[in-house]
Amino acid sequence: MPPTDDFNYEAALQACARGDTAALQRLYQQESARLLGVVQRMVRNLPWAEDLLHDAFVQIWQRSGSFDPAKGSGRGWMYTVTRHLTLNALRNRQQETARETAVDEDTLDVLDAHASVQGWREAEQDFAWQTSTGRMAGCLEQLEPERRVCILHAYVDGLTHAEIAQRLGTPLGTVKAWIRRSLTALRECLQ
Repeated sequence: MPPTDDFNYEAALQACARGDTAALQRLYQQESARLLGVVQRMVRNLPWAEDLLHDAFVQIWQRSGSFDPAKGSGRGWMYTVTRHLTLNALRNRQQETARETAVDEDTLDVLDAHASVQGWREAEQDFAWQTSTGRMAGCLEQLEPERRVCILHAYVDGLTHAEIAQRLGTPLGTVKAWIRRSLTALRECLQ
């Protein structure tokens, strides 16, 4: 469905706040192409821009209840959320680049795996997910090792799909497919 000029962003955001996933889909269909263009101009990298756009729509969904039409338009609010997320990602990447040191590939793989597992353990402790983490840990163990590493890099380390693909030396499409299938498997395991 192509974008329309008479789209009601405010009503769609209010519907998102009520949990209406169809409203989020309408927002995505209406504005995703233009938002992707904005993000891509900021980061100058299409795969990273696509990942950031996905993250932006997750934030739009999660934060839709905080949208206040008295403070501005719904469309403007969406652009603000997306712009701030992108600027934060750019700042984080600059900080990471400044801290990087030369390390051989084998050492980097070991450090990445250790950091992912350590991050998972810290998250487990921080949020006190007593029963669900036991189940989650068991479900994660059922995944193939490379898929488990992808999930941990994405959701514990906060890496983009492109960054994971680069670290693993695996095509971006493969990493995205592994993550998508792994999330499905985790959902099924936790039910």
